[in-house]
Amino acid sequence: MARFKRLDVLNAMMASGLVPVFYHGEVETAKKVAKAVADGGARLLEFTNRGDFAHQVFSELSRWCGRELPDLILGAGSIVDPGTASLYIGSGAHFIVGPVLIPDVAKLCNRRKIAYLPGCGSASEVSQAEELGVEICKIFPGREVGGPAFVKALLAPMPWTNIMPTGGVEATRESIREWFAAGTACVGIGSNLITKERVDAGDFGAIARKTAEVLVWIREARSR
Repeated sequence: MARFKRLDVLNAMMASGLVPVFYHGEVETAKKVAKAVADGGARLLEFTNRGDFAHQVFSELSRWCGRELPDLILGAGSIVDPGTASLYIGSGAHFIVGPVLIPDVAKLCNRRKIAYLPGCGSASEVSQAEELGVEICKIFPGREVGGPAFVKALLAPMPWTNIMPTGGVEATRESIREWFAAGTACVGIGSNLITKERVDAGDFGAIARKTAEVLVWIREARSR
């Protein structure tokens, strides 16, 4: 059973404004990434289901985080079917993220009281997701769908909607300011934050520092 309630997960996303996103096939490296973002102040971390035996890596990471990083909320991304969602939920995922909206995944997550953030690319898809109980809709790919202008235009007739763009959010003050000025609730940042170069070089301190910097920029953007 998940250590964090769905409401607590969603509130953490809204409060912090940042969901770091990554995948790595080596458990020890995944642990170092998780510690780095936690050291930088992140409350959440999305591990994507992108490689062979990814769920096994996630399962070990989840157990380790429960012991060593008990305040970090770990979720699973790139989920496109209910079977895979169930596998990750059983391995300790506190939220499920997908590149597309899958109604059966939404129903499964609702039954288990797990937050579900599906990828949406239109007002109609966002509306359908909300009808299925989704509280925060992922806009993906964020820049290609329309960027901050899309978020601003969508929120005009649907101001109750909470949007998390992923894809096209840069780990820069300018990009963060632009997305939050448009009305974004939180952002997902992957390779622009947890860069391959830093991971390959073992420079996890740089990942922690950049995470902390992004969180400062989010607070600045929200105070405007």
